[in-house]
Amino acid sequence: MKNKWLLVAILVLMPQMVVFGQKPNPYVNVFPKGTIIHDNVPYNNDADPRHLLDLYLPANAQGKVPLVIFVHGGGWIGNDKYADMGYMKKTIAEIVSSGFALASIDYRLATQAAFPALIQDCNRATSFLYDNANKYGLDRTRFAVMGFSAGGHLASLMGLAKNNNVTAFFMPKTTKAFSFKAVVDFYGPSELISLKSSEDPKSPEATLIGAAPLARPDLAKIASPVTYVDKNDPPFLIFHGEKDNIVPNQQSKLLHGWLQAVGVPSELIIVKDAPHFGAMYDVDEIRNKVIGFLKKHLG
Repeated sequence: MKNKWLLVAILVLMPQMVVFGQKPNPYVNVFPKGTIIHDNVPYNNDADPRHLLDLYLPANAQGKVPLVIFVHGGGWIGNDKYADMGYMKKTIAEIVSSGFALASIDYRLATQAAFPALIQDCNRATSFLYDNANKYGLDRTRFAVMGFSAGGHLASLMGLAKNNNVTAFFMPKTTKAFSFKAVVDFYGPSELISLKSSEDPKSPEATLIGAAPLARPDLAKIASPVTYVDKNDPPFLIFHGEKDNIVPNQQSKLLHGWLQAVGVPSELIIVKDAPHFGAMYDVDEIRNKVIGFLKKHLG
């Protein structure tokens, strides 16, 4: 099918989409016993149902804890803050049991508001968590971000563009004082103009920026994580499936290459036989890599 991103977002993951209101948290019982859960916390002082986050805090934490911000996928046009958790249950549980807080965030979809609205929302959620770090017992000097697919794109953009101080990526009158110590990117696009469907005006990336990337390379460049790579960026851990036929793994190879070229620590793992998403990413080998990476840079 020509538009495989749309197929995945609508047909495969539709059961996880929010249609009317906020559904109950389906993963409460996945986390370790005693985990403190704050559901549906509004992070932008408005009534937009996409401006909510869930915060999972480890039980019996001693002192302020490091934070991992979880950014869901869905081709920028679908899903919610519970997406990707369903096939990463052991990993999200291990993150919290290892002493990290986890914040899973919603953001406006590209069908509601074109770029840069999505990255504005992600940064706004982060600024809220930074501003309320004392309230929730978070260490504001130890933030990391992790994203999946379109969420991997947004997570990479958050980590790479932060030190560029791109005004358009932030909502007015919100703090920019936070920084990221590490980024975990699962199969996210890194350069929109080189995606297979970049000529298609109906592709998800066209919906994201308001035009087909090849028709508006200026907009595609602004929305591409590789644009912002420089020597001061945080370390990256990147995973991509060998048999990903939705986002080609060349996208992650390109990002990894750019990071290495400027001296930023980066590790790319091409997961043998793996597709675009699924339980093949929630195995011991990958989970241990993720936890070890987080401990190294947030420990």
